Amino acid sequence: MFPYGKTASNAVAAMSYLAEGSGDPYFRASSVSISKGRNISKPLVAKVLTILSQAGLVGGAPGPGGGYYLAKPASEIFLIDIVRLFEKTEEADRCPFGPHWCGHNDPCPLHDQIVALRESGRTFLDETSLEVFVKNKSSDLV
Repeated sequence: MFPYGKTASNAVAAMSYLAEGSGDPYFRASSVSISKGRNISKPLVAKVLTILSQAGLVGGAPGPGGGYYLAKPASEIFLIDIVRLFEKTEEADRCPFGPHWCGHNDPCPLHDQIVALRESGRTFLDETSLEVFVKNKSSDLV
């Protein structure tokens, strides 16, 4: 289970597709190839790429040989950079006793575990870069 929702998941999927080819400096991908490669609808790919482009994470080149590419090295783009564009990343803990319980009353029996899960998910997003998806890295050639 990932600590983010469906739209953010689709954005990560599109970015992972671009990261896979980023080992090749001439790599460009069309929204159609991303859509097919990740089994995401073309309109959704276009929507997330627009948002990612506006955020400076994706670049685009028009015309033949054009397409989308990572605007920065994969090692400099972390999952949190993508997810925060589509999700509230500072969302309060969801208490099984209902809203406004923990922090206003005695903590519920699951409070510590929920906090630990949230912190673990946040660490995962903060520390995982798109580098994990890059193919043809120089270290792979040794």
